[in-house]
Amino acid sequence: MSVLARAAAYAALFIGFVLVFVPARLLSWSGIRSPATMGLSQVVAMVLGAAGAALALWCIGTFALVGKGTPAPFDPPRRLVVRGPYRMVRNPMYLGAGLALASAALFYQSALIAAYAALFWLATHLFVVAYEEPTLRRTFGAEYEAYCRRVRRWWPTPSLSRRHPRR
Repeated sequence: MSVLARAAAYAALFIGFVLVFVPARLLSWSGIRSPATMGLSQVVAMVLGAAGAALALWCIGTFALVGKGTPAPFDPPRRLVVRGPYRMVRNPMYLGAGLALASAALFYQSALIAAYAALFWLATHLFVVAYEEPTLRRTFGAEYEAYCRRVRRWWPTPSLSRRHPRR
């Protein structure tokens, strides 16, 4: 199976379960329904959700095309990915997914989905620190260490274009 097909399959499973199925079950369980009217918060939520989804999809494509792998820990990129959104922040895929979850909380005005989004952020941070970063250090060594010095974990690195011109 091609790397693009594998990346799409794994992404669909992750997105389908973590970003669609679980929040839908939480909303159903709590009795929250779609808003009767579309207000400003719903419009802002849709824009933020679309931005988060686009960022996550950009990351998945970058992993497949540049890194020759997928976001799945059991089928990771073969090359260190430092292009595309990874030039600005080390974990943009998680930021995109978290933004999509937070936008769902805003759209439905749901404290339960907001709590789920916060739990997602915490679990993601712990996973990154305890598993991903040590694994990337072992796999890519000095190249990953240099990348960590240039690019922040969660907050976009300022003035990146001035410090690292495009080649």
